[in-house]
Amino acid sequence: MRYAVIGCGNVGMELARRWVSRGHEVVGTTTSAARVGELEEVCTDVAVLRGADKAAVAAATEGADAVVLTVSPRLSRSFDAAQRVAEYADTLAASARTAAAVHPRVVFTSSTSVYGAGGGALIDETGPTTDDEDASPRNFIAAEEAVLATPGGAVVRIPDVYGHPSDIDYPARVRFAHEVLGGSVPFSADALLYRIDYRDAAAALDFVVSEGLTGVYNAFPDAEVPPTNAAAFAEICAAEGLPELTYRGEIRTPEVPVSSAKLRAAGFAFAH
Repeated sequence: MRYAVIGCGNVGMELARRWVSRGHEVVGTTTSAARVGELEEVCTDVAVLRGADKAAVAAATEGADAVVLTVSPRLSRSFDAAQRVAEYADTLAASARTAAAVHPRVVFTSSTSVYGAGGGALIDETGPTTDDEDASPRNFIAAEEAVLATPGGAVVRIPDVYGHPSDIDYPARVRFAHEVLGGSVPFSADALLYRIDYRDAAAALDFVVSEGLTGVYNAFPDAEVPPTNAAAFAEICAAEGLPELTYRGEIRTPEVPVSSAKLRAAGFAFAH
């Protein structure tokens, strides 16, 4: 089989590694020429492109059995509401529309923000997406719509990704928030801090592709309900001797439990 992974961050690289180890061909993409050598160590082919470049995406995905989008907005442009507008539109919505225009089988890695704060006692894939106007949910939802309009479209909604050796851990994230952002973050205090290990995120995408699944799937480790942002980060702040964070509530994420029963019923199991 031949696959294309658009946006080889930690999850995309892990997905490519899984597939190449099983004898598949994988075209990995990056927006940075400086990362070509890194991708060449894992992928069988590498392309430098932006996801909105239709001609480049068409060339990179030619002959692929499936295209997986694991694109992520730049962290430096994710903390300010005004900067999120252009960054999220270019990285998410434009990339998804381009991929959907050139290939019939696209799997998009989406976000918890599409649910907003949620409602009722439990969130699953049948629930509505948020009408919040922030650029994060608006562009993740637009990307989902573009992909799901194709015959082979699938969406995997994941929470915060952690666990990769190159990731900064949560204490370091809190220190960053204080040192760079003045202790103010765009998230909600009452949101539940769902997390997924990067290996489980890659495994969920692999599963959806390999099983030929279409439609929307939550990939939230749901064996237990996690603490809220406020509770989790207050504990870290106390341990680090830092003031508590200030939550601006610009990006709303679920405040009630999220179910991944649909994905688990299909045969997937979280390993981490």
